[in-house]
Amino acid sequence: MPTLVLLSGGLDSAVLAAHEAQTSRVLPVYVSVGLAWESAEQAMVERLLRAPAFAGKVDELVRVEFTMRDIYAPTHWAITGTPPAYDTPDEDVFLTGRNLVLLTKAGIVASQHRAQRIALGPLAGNPFPDARREFFSSMSESLSLGLDHSVTIATPFLDWHKEDVIRRGVELNVPLELTLSCMNPAAGPQHCGLCSKCRERRDAFEAAGVSDLTAYANRSPR
Repeated sequence: MPTLVLLSGGLDSAVLAAHEAQTSRVLPVYVSVGLAWESAEQAMVERLLRAPAFAGKVDELVRVEFTMRDIYAPTHWAITGTPPAYDTPDEDVFLTGRNLVLLTKAGIVASQHRAQRIALGPLAGNPFPDARREFFSSMSESLSLGLDHSVTIATPFLDWHKEDVIRRGVELNVPLELTLSCMNPAAGPQHCGLCSKCRERRDAFEAAGVSDLTAYANRSPR
């Protein structure tokens, strides 16, 4: 049976897909909810999955939709594509219900593909309520009951920091430059270099001691 991996094209989920592919076939799933950066993410995912690190181990990408545009206000920064400032803390970029929505849709896809394991990539220090162990445990039980299909939600990186993920990505030959962790990507797609996700990415490469080959449209503001 495959492991379903929620793949956004970001650094964490890309390394997670390669990590999971070491022990099982991977079914990558992208859940579109109507956010400003999703077209850039999906373009990057297509390039990423052509890399040798995924060849023969990862199935064709499954794309599904579960809109949040009827929940978030039209002026919400994730809808308009105008993210908070470079030094904005994680607590201020919380997307309400993010993992709840992703896992709900992923659970249904998993039941259709007879996948009993869903993997996603939250990291240590994640401050959001839907990134707690208790939430994932409860969600596993709820999906299993509601779908009449046994589902385990796995979070292999929950005790890792982003620099640990980068080091693991290097071990697995993941082309990290083909991942996208940005809230306002430029054409290309290319990292804007000015949002808090870009800051987090730059800091993690530095902490990992790994050369950052990411293309940034702008230099760091600090």
